[in-house]
Amino acid sequence: MKKKKKRLRRIILSIIILIITVCGVLAAPIIKRGYVMYEEAVAAKSVDEAIAEMRDKDDYIKYEDISPTYINIMLKSEDRRFYYHYGFDPIATVRAMCNNIIAGRYVQGGSTLTQQLAKNMYFSFEKRMERKIAELFVVVQLENKLTKKEIIELYCNMAYFGQGCYGIEEASEHYYGISASTLNKEQSEALAWTLKSPENYNPNVYSK
Repeated sequence: MKKKKKRLRRIILSIIILIITVCGVLAAPIIKRGYVMYEEAVAAKSVDEAIAEMRDKDDYIKYEDISPTYINIMLKSEDRRFYYHYGFDPIATVRAMCNNIIAGRYVQGGSTLTQQLAKNMYFSFEKRMERKIAELFVVVQLENKLTKKEIIELYCNMAYFGQGCYGIEEASEHYYGISASTLNKEQSEALAWTLKSPENYNPNVYSK
């Protein structure tokens, strides 16, 4: 009986090693193309330059001037584990993959706030594995260079809120005629939900 169990364990271990090896071989070209995409992006504009360019915007708003209510609601909606990961959240990624498999279509993404920031800074929204790999290389730089508050600040200033609005300050003024510093709970919830699909869920669509 013991010999059979040992043999079964060896077989299972061999299968796992084989699967990992095959996945590694299949993933290698994608990783290489993703790295090339990343190199081309940062060669055209470094991460430091991209950050400085964003901070030079006329309507750029600092973290401490954004409504804490909005920040809390946005994090719960977009990246609940933001303070517990290093830019990539394997738990959220696996959960999203399972939900997509169950649904039989793409219904949920597993991107962290840092990944979304990297995508907004450099890449298109096309769903390609190479782009996701390229994002991760930018994510490493962002997590090394910035504090968590700075990442939230940049994301809030770069996120798209529909109807031509980029950044929480511009969106707050456009939809409510107020600064992002004074957003209340209801307004914060509406703008956080807008991030899911800016042209379909923005406050002006709700009001129709």
